[in-house]
Amino acid sequence: MNESHKSEFIELRKWLKARKFQDSNLAPACFPGTGRGLMSQTSLQEGQMIISLPESCLLTTDTVIRSYLGAYITKWKPPPSPLLALCTFLVSEKHAGDRSLWKPYLEILPKAYTCPVCLEPEVVNLLPQSLKAKAEEQRAHVQEFFASSRDFFSSLQPLFAEAVDSIFSYSALLWAWCTVNTRAVYLRPRHRECLSAELDTCALAPYLDLLNHSPHVQVKAAFNEETHSYEIRTTSRWRRHEEVFICYGPHDNQRLFLEYGFVSVHNPHACVYVSREILVKYLPSTDKQMDKKISILKDHGYIENLTFGWDGPSWRLLTALKLLCLEAEKFTCWKKVLLGEVISDTNEKTSLDIAQKICYYFIEETNAVLQKVSHMKDEKETLINQLTLVESLWTEELKILRASAETLHSLQTAFT
Repeated sequence: MNESHKSEFIELRKWLKARKFQDSNLAPACFPGTGRGLMSQTSLQEGQMIISLPESCLLTTDTVIRSYLGAYITKWKPPPSPLLALCTFLVSEKHAGDRSLWKPYLEILPKAYTCPVCLEPEVVNLLPQSLKAKAEEQRAHVQEFFASSRDFFSSLQPLFAEAVDSIFSYSALLWAWCTVNTRAVYLRPRHRECLSAELDTCALAPYLDLLNHSPHVQVKAAFNEETHSYEIRTTSRWRRHEEVFICYGPHDNQRLFLEYGFVSVHNPHACVYVSREILVKYLPSTDKQMDKKISILKDHGYIENLTFGWDGPSWRLLTALKLLCLEAEKFTCWKKVLLGEVISDTNEKTSLDIAQKICYYFIEETNAVLQKVSHMKDEKETLINQLTLVESLWTEELKILRASAETLHSLQTAFT
């Protein structure tokens, strides 16, 4: 459904036009499955420019330093980070309301986000273990970011009639942090004396940031120093009135959930992670060489990023299991295992059997979590959107595990 007629987009187009941007290729629209995005107004050919957004439309640290905040940032010691500068500007401009020069852009930004840092603790507890740990790290990081920034916010009091504590609250900074984290485009690193040494590579790109992610497309995106515009070219073809996508990178669903707050259906990069605890769950506890085997895997980088994917257990996971399943008399062959050599039919079969047990364990656990989520959706209506998102993550992981189980069954038939 085309949304060009909506008042917020009419105002945004006027604002962009005043900054020398006009576009006939794309129009804002609402799509089933992805929500708000950009629709092609005409057929787009491979290699064609999708969008060219002038530098005057980008919100960068230069924008912030040229603003009323510049003097306060310049004199603050130690220098604020580029991220803090951008977040402070967003919160301040949002507070300004109708007085903000950036109001048309601020009006179309999400009012709330669905990154794990924004979810209720009881919802975070439903996430896969590896993602839950990263979500808790993310929350701690944002809380520390807020705590360490409060003195700087206090220095801005002369700019506001209201108390800065009420303006620069945790929820306000969280919204700004998520805005930058989920929507910023990448610029070539630059450094300003008045900012800390952290990489200054983020820019907010109004209108352009309405483009949604698809893992199935490829684009070329970069800031063009000659035209002074941020440009995106497609390597795909689009028919008229189709949703136009960009690709945020070859990310699995847990990464997409953590960084952007969504899950991609049928994501070819999606996978299910196997922790060290689950890796050894079905191995004999009587194996006296187990500690040494684990140590070898750790030393050679085979204890992390072990996964099940759409095409079955990853090569890394099977290699780790083959080494762990080595019989005592074959233990000296561990280097050959890491090089991909077949040690014996027994070793091959045993490692596949263990992989299958792990896969079935995950299927059982995933079904249990999905059942729990379903019950919670009935009982906690206020959390239904958050729970639906978590449900979609687990549903995709269940599809992967079932596909892996079929692959493992096929592999095992070779030994029967």
